[in-house]
Amino acid sequence: MNRWSTPAGLNGHGVPRARKRPTGMIILALVILVPALIGFGMKFKELLMLVGDEEGAFTVVPVLNYLLVTFGFLLLFGWAVFHGMFRDIEKPKYMMMANEQRLDEQEREQEQEEMAKEWWQDEHA
Repeated sequence: MNRWSTPAGLNGHGVPRARKRPTGMIILALVILVPALIGFGMKFKELLMLVGDEEGAFTVVPVLNYLLVTFGFLLLFGWAVFHGMFRDIEKPKYMMMANEQRLDEQEREQEQEEMAKEWWQDEHA
């Protein structure tokens, strides 16, 4: 077994790796995102109160466009998470390296065949 043929999800000895719980990351995300969401909500409330005012009405359409685009990206991200696109992020790396090794071997074989063909033609010409 070469160094790139370790299947993703295994530690090289055929034993599945223990999956770490991302509790620290979740806590950090909540500590950062909850206050940001509260601040955004307060500013958005102020923006909506400006809708009736002539000076603030022009900002509603661009902000709503940004919110709709953000919501679309969140939907795409949620779809990707629920379809398992982030489950094994190491697999493409190993597949790429295995494919590269396979292509290198094929290229070497073709070069050897061409050299053998040239040698045969030189000998029998």
